[in-house]
Amino acid sequence: MTQAKFQFGLPAAAVAAVLITMAMCGAPARAADAARTRGTVVTLDGSKLVVHPKDGADVTIHLADNFHAVAVVKSSMAEIKPGAFIGTATATQPDSTLRSLEVVVFPDSMKGTGEGHYPWDLPGSSAMTNATVSNAVKSVEGQTVTVTYKGGEKKVNIPADVPVVTLVPAAPADIHAGDAVFVPGQRQADGSIQAGVVLFGKDGLVPPM
Repeated sequence: MTQAKFQFGLPAAAVAAVLITMAMCGAPARAADAARTRGTVVTLDGSKLVVHPKDGADVTIHLADNFHAVAVVKSSMAEIKPGAFIGTATATQPDSTLRSLEVVVFPDSMKGTGEGHYPWDLPGSSAMTNATVSNAVKSVEGQTVTVTYKGGEKKVNIPADVPVVTLVPAAPADIHAGDAVFVPGQRQADGSIQAGVVLFGKDGLVPPM
C-alpha cells in the first residue's frame, strides 16, 4: 500500500472503509466532533487541503500523510438490487416514511462500511442508512427498497431522479482544483479539522452525500 494508489479488494480497501466509517459516523461519544466538509477544491498541497464550501469562508483540512483518495462516479438504479450494500441519506416525510436524497452503491469489498441508521447533516430531518438491500419493488416513480442492518430494518422510497453513485479507487494526484469533494473528518480540540479520506467527484460529478 502506498500513498499514491490503492485498490479495493486489497487490505487498503479495509483501511479506507474504516476511515470512512469512523469519520462519517464517529464513535457515539465523539459524534458532535464530526466535521463533514462539502465544496470545491481550492488547493491541495501535500497533506493540506483547502475547500471552498457553497456558503461561507474557505475551510482548511489537515489530511493524514497517507490519506486515501476515493472517486465518486455515476451508478444507476439497476445496481440497487437485493444483496447490494448501499448508503442512502433520507428525509423523513410527514407520514413517517423515508424518502431517499441520494444513494451510494458500495463496492463488494466495502460492504459493511458505516453499517447502521444514524442522524445526518443534509437539510431537513435527515438520516443516513447504510445497509443491505433485502427487497426492491420497482415502479414508474422509482423504487421502494427494504434494507437491513445489524439491529434494524428500514423501508426507503427512492425517487427516479435521485442521484445514484458508487466509489472507485483513485490517487491523491487525481484530485484537482475545482473538483467537488466530500470530506468526512473530525474537528479537533483546537478547532482544526483532520481527515484520512477525500471523496471527490469524477468528470464534474458532485458527491451527493
